[in-house]
Amino acid sequence: MDLASANLPTEISAVAAIEWATNEFGADLTLLCSGQDAVLVDLALTVDPTIELTFIDTGFHFNETIETMLAIAARYRPNLRVVVPWRHLDGVGGPGFCCSDHKVEQLDHALAGRRAWLSGLRRADGPSRSEAPQIEVDRRGLVKINPMVAWTDAELADYERQHDVIVNPLRARGYPSIGCRPCTSPSADGEDPRAGRWPGSDKTECGLHL
Repeated sequence: MDLASANLPTEISAVAAIEWATNEFGADLTLLCSGQDAVLVDLALTVDPTIELTFIDTGFHFNETIETMLAIAARYRPNLRVVVPWRHLDGVGGPGFCCSDHKVEQLDHALAGRRAWLSGLRRADGPSRSEAPQIEVDRRGLVKINPMVAWTDAELADYERQHDVIVNPLRARGYPSIGCRPCTSPSADGEDPRAGRWPGSDKTECGLHL
């Protein structure tokens, strides 16, 4: 898709971005949820309750993440799709291979036949995401919409309070960024929010947003 021909402002509100996406792509749109919180779920399902919600169950999630997804499913009754790897190779080949096999490959599978997807990525997530656009074309040629890309941590917290949004309890225990259990540790105050991901390595992204 040629985004330049879509006549979109440089950046629009999160709700407006979701409305544009649902109008443009309809059933060919999916929302990726990591189980960190339900803010994007709450926003998107208010716009269109039929949006497909995709969760990649890597087999290595924290119990709290699975419980968060169960709570989201119970509250919203979404059109939920759970994608599970056909195999689990714990630690084989290192973090890069594990992420590729258990997350990126599964997202490729989930997006097959789709034209666009919604992501909760924000610039405030860390330096590696500081220049993220609100609407882009991913490596597959699909349109990726990051409705909340400009939201600050304060704006996120304010929305969570005002709308009683479901939040993974690990967030309150020093995990501002929650991935798979073997590769995620708490972050210290003042650290990069993603400092606890793959500690001791130079890795900063699992590959879902590259």
